Amino acid sequence: MASQLDVARDRLLSLLEQHETTRGLYVNVRGKQLILGRREAFGPAHEPEDDDRVRLTHLGGDSFGLSVMRHTGRWETTPFSGTVEQLVEVMTGPIQHLLADWP
Repeated sequence: MASQLDVARDRLLSLLEQHETTRGLYVNVRGKQLILGRREAFGPAHEPEDDDRVRLTHLGGDSFGLSVMRHTGRWETTPFSGTVEQLVEVMTGPIQHLLADWP
């Protein structure tokens, strides 16, 4: 039987694929969190590696809190919280620049 976070991950992946800005993001479950990011080629070898961008922390029920990865490598909480659907609206609106694919 799928866990609540696995169901939320599957729903989130489906919603992300509907928007050009968020299409292709990975979603990993880590504890009570969903980590979203892209595979990016960094460094001189240009080997692809995970580039975590945002985190949804399960707050209970169907509610999540949104955090963003800072350039320092630390997570910063944002004032955004809500359902997966509501947070996808935030990700495709006010913070879309953080999720866009880099050229």
